Amino acid sequence: MKQSEIKELSTADLQDKLGALKKNYTDLKMAHAITPLDNPLQLRTLRRTVARIATELTKRELQ
Repeated sequence: MKQSEIKELSTADLQDKLGALKKNYTDLKMAHAITPLDNPLQLRTLRRTVARIATELTKRELQ
């Protein structure tokens, strides 16, 4: 998810998406600990997307 896509979403949508992505990230992390993932770069992209969304939410709170 690109930064431009994140900016277009509402705050409520961002919070919902953040919760879903965090859950997905922890599930993938657990699955990777048990058996290696086919594409371990998924972990990095998910982690960065979570960070982008969290940053946008913080930015909106400060404004």
